[in-house]
Amino acid sequence: MLLKLTDVLIYEWIGLDPESRLVGAIHFFIYDSLKIFLLLAVMIFVIGVIRTWLPEDRLKRWMSQGGLWGNMVAAIFGALTPFCSCSSIPIFISLLKAGAPLGVTFSFLITSPIINEYLVILMIGEFGVPITVAYVVTGLIIGVAAGAILGRMKLERYLENDILGSTVETKTAVFTTFVSRVRFGFNEAISVIRQIWIWVLVGVGIGAFIHNYVPQDAIQDLIAKTGVFSVPIATLLGVPMYGSCAAIVPVAVVLFEKGIPLGAALSFMMAMAALSLPEAIMLRRTMKLPLIALFFGITALGIMATGYLLNALSGVLIDNASPTEDPPIVMEIDVRE
Repeated sequence: MLLKLTDVLIYEWIGLDPESRLVGAIHFFIYDSLKIFLLLAVMIFVIGVIRTWLPEDRLKRWMSQGGLWGNMVAAIFGALTPFCSCSSIPIFISLLKAGAPLGVTFSFLITSPIINEYLVILMIGEFGVPITVAYVVTGLIIGVAAGAILGRMKLERYLENDILGSTVETKTAVFTTFVSRVRFGFNEAISVIRQIWIWVLVGVGIGAFIHNYVPQDAIQDLIAKTGVFSVPIATLLGVPMYGSCAAIVPVAVVLFEKGIPLGAALSFMMAMAALSLPEAIMLRRTMKLPLIALFFGITALGIMATGYLLNALSGVLIDNASPTEDPPIVMEIDVRE
């Protein structure tokens, strides 16, 4: 339906040439933008309503218990919060001040930007359900494993002195009626879209340019030259960059379509989401440089391992992501014969 409306708008009402590369880029930009904003508005509203039933106080108490269970709860809690790498830092600090173990708070800090509701919505719309599920599961594993490793290293001495030992009071919203929960979901959808709409348009714009102007052969040749190093190269390229996942998902999709391996494309997206130069600068307020370097290094290694795993599973994931594409092709061949 949405694709047909875009076709009518571009080719019939405006009367643009469908053979033009520029027109193709415009079509891609309009269609993907409308699709993404529609998905965001509906799904963030639904998830926002569901979140009103989550016991946040209990989650924080579970995280404070420490151990692998605490890492798992923190990673899941991070996946349910719609924050980027920099926006997650205030909650990371509040958890530290509330007495949560350092490794547990790192599980939250890693997972929160890698996985959130609007990223999952975008990925389902662009990559399909199987690849999205694999991304979410591996993202949670990275958060739990990296947090557990950092926690066992006893690195509290690298925190700034005023971070530990103090407490903060947090206010939890109380929802007494279904109307109040619906209102929260509606406000959540508006708030998130207001924060990321520019990133969505930028990302779709870059994706439209790559999709219509970057030769597929050039991308494939570049990846062929890097070979097994495509995953670490993609990860290292993503680490210093900063941007919303709303911007990088459309770019990752187009790069994948142009021949970049699935694991490399998702590693780039994970690295850009979880690690960034602005995040490192903000973290310097809370911890010393050796701890920042360890945090970035261990997380980057986890992302690289995930990239290689996703590369190994890409054949199965891609086949399951589009199970209905093959039959129409067979039918078309039969008719021609």
